Amino acid sequence: MPWPSRKRDKGAVADKKEPDAKIAKTEEETSDKEEDEKSAKPPAGSSKSGWKNWKKTKESESGGEESKITYCHWLLKSEPESRLEKGVDVKFSVDDLKAQPNQTTCWDGVRNYQARNFLRAMKIGQQAFFYHSNCKEPGIVAIVKIVKEAYPDHTQFDQKDPHYDSTSRKENPKWSMVDVQFVRMTKRFIPLSEIKAHHLAHKADGGPLKDMMLFTRQRLSIQPLTQEQFDFVLSLEEEKPH
Repeated sequence: MPWPSRKRDKGAVADKKEPDAKIAKTEEETSDKEEDEKSAKPPAGSSKSGWKNWKKTKESESGGEESKITYCHWLLKSEPESRLEKGVDVKFSVDDLKAQPNQTTCWDGVRNYQARNFLRAMKIGQQAFFYHSNCKEPGIVAIVKIVKEAYPDHTQFDQKDPHYDSTSRKENPKWSMVDVQFVRMTKRFIPLSEIKAHHLAHKADGGPLKDMMLFTRQRLSIQPLTQEQFDFVLSLEEEKPH
């Protein structure tokens, strides 16, 4: 039985400063002040040497070849703390996912066209970071994988659901969802502030996080990652927290 609409886009609106004409009304009406504040003042430039060491290792492994810019991994935002929307608690933490049958759930409630298109581009077996958003300390907590590709999101037709869309038709659904399954917790929590520090350093020296959508399109709850971006962020779990 599908999990109620308790996750998704509400944790993806840190960037109210970046309006998007196609963003659904429910997204426009929420904000993520905690996340915005957390990402505003990271320790500047603290990742530069780390990026160079990581790059040297990766070049050695690949013979120095540049990786192709393709999106094959994802970052999925979800709210770990209770918040009522139209009387429904939209909370959905990684612990909630782990409690589901077979540790699997549908990723429903996405009401942004670009995020929806990213959902539709997902392939079975691809991995994604599970990102806790709109909370005291946002960041990456786990890895999940896609186990069912895009299909119609049932919540768009449910009048009792906060993500109900009266303009969507069953013969031509506007919104899609995928099924994801828990893979493992990251070896440590990787906070937004730490990723932000690497992003700023990479903007200066050309590292893989320089164009990471977590900072260029903060509003999106579904974000693509290149292999290089995914590998670099994953490598952070081996480092001691700053």
